[in-house]
Amino acid sequence: MAVSGLIMIAFLLFHMYGNLKMFVGTEAFDHYAHWLKGATEDGGILYPIMPAGTFIWVFRFVMVIAVAAHIWSAYVLTMETRANRGDKYVNIKKQAQTYSARTMRWGGVIVLAFLIFHLIQFTIVPGSMGGSGDEPHTMVVAGFQQWWMVALYAICMVLVCMHVRHGFWSAFTTLGANTSANARKWLNILAYAVAAILYVGFMIMPLAVLFRVIPA
Repeated sequence: MAVSGLIMIAFLLFHMYGNLKMFVGTEAFDHYAHWLKGATEDGGILYPIMPAGTFIWVFRFVMVIAVAAHIWSAYVLTMETRANRGDKYVNIKKQAQTYSARTMRWGGVIVLAFLIFHLIQFTIVPGSMGGSGDEPHTMVVAGFQQWWMVALYAICMVLVCMHVRHGFWSAFTTLGANTSANARKWLNILAYAVAAILYVGFMIMPLAVLFRVIPA
């Protein structure tokens, strides 16, 4: 659970960086999107270590494994928890102090649903919300020029970042970093910082598109 979660957080940070290239311009963003897929003249990312176009499929395979491992771990841990506690607790005393900690399970389900929708919109059926899959910049602009899409994105990113905040803290706790009160304090600070950076980093681009800061 911890390792797969950290892999996905690293992906989110990388994905956020790519999204911010929308501010550089149409050509830069389109080149970046095609470079990831090995569709540029230089052979794309990691060429010639990997044949052109190979990296994106290796990357997708790793991410699918990470997501599947995360879901499976969540299921196994949930079943173990239920088996250990029986039908119900005799006394209930909540230990988790944050809302995100208490809603990790259903929050994860909603995040998964958003991920599937996001993949359909931009990867599986590119251009389904407008634009062309061959012109990533145009496709992104067409999607986020719709106010309801930006609103949905904003709500879903709140859930994603709540999940990330608690997941970051839990992952490093599981891996042995939570060894003292001082370590716990810094883990909390870093967890909130990563979640805040992700939310601002992911939302600034859609808002810029919506308010025409980024032109079509």
